[in-house]
Amino acid sequence: MAQDTYHQPVLEREIVEFFARQSAGVLVDATLGGGGHSAALLEAAPTRRIIGIDRDPEARAAASQRLAPFGDRVRIVASTFAAIREVVAGQAEFLAGELVTAVLMDLGVSSHQLDESSRGFSFRADAPLDMRMDPTRGTTAAQYLAEVELQDFVRLLRVNGEDRFAGAIARSILDAQPQTTDELTAAVERAVPAAARRRGHVATRVFQALRIVVNDEVNELDAGIEAALDVLAPGGLLAVISYHSGEDRAVKHALREAATGGCHCPYELGCVCGAVPRVVLSRASAQLASAREVEVNPRARSARLRTAQKVAP
Repeated sequence: MAQDTYHQPVLEREIVEFFARQSAGVLVDATLGGGGHSAALLEAAPTRRIIGIDRDPEARAAASQRLAPFGDRVRIVASTFAAIREVVAGQAEFLAGELVTAVLMDLGVSSHQLDESSRGFSFRADAPLDMRMDPTRGTTAAQYLAEVELQDFVRLLRVNGEDRFAGAIARSILDAQPQTTDELTAAVERAVPAAARRRGHVATRVFQALRIVVNDEVNELDAGIEAALDVLAPGGLLAVISYHSGEDRAVKHALREAATGGCHCPYELGCVCGAVPRVVLSRASAQLASAREVEVNPRARSARLRTAQKVAP
């Protein structure tokens, strides 16, 4: 697998600088991809070791090639970030008594997955309607469309920002039962009048919604952040990069819940419920890519980085 088919990692400088505060211990790259972030982090800290997790076999193969020069400082595991606890528990030999002091989660779909037409993630080329990040298991997008109820599909589209024409799009797609990306795109185009189409491709949000549900990304994200906080040692650092508003809202909510310990007491009364904060947020708002980075790497335009540090219980 050629490494150059994987994207330049976004916010690389910011990630390296953030984790420079915690170079001891083991870092878990919970969304390894092609290994770009991990390579930069290993180069920046000669004593750092990394457990890399990814469910995509093509990503693991590319990362193995890219990270080979770092030898036994890297352990690559086939899994998902929701299973961080189990992965860490199974790596006692690699940890060798060291603690997990950092976790990185780079969410969403990789440029390689979009560019590899056979995976069915993109409307840019015709391909079987698959969209699974792990193509060896689970339900394809075409199979999901054959089973989903109309009202559930409409709800999915609306949650992912396709509001005004969600009903018409859902009916058109379910009537067509598309088996390829071109057939899916055509079904969306039939449902949305040309005059009403916003800037950008008419099927963008539909493809995004299907990818999210096929890969159970909402539940994976919630479980993954909770698991990451569980495996981190006190003082450990967590960084999460998201790419669309739904992801960022979920990350923001999860980290704020962790920062307050789940307290929802009225602000004017102060906390009376005894909630115990689990993290301290590094900053109130998300960190964005610089204009220079966006110019060089357009994918960075939508990236949002949120960071936190685990506190002692």
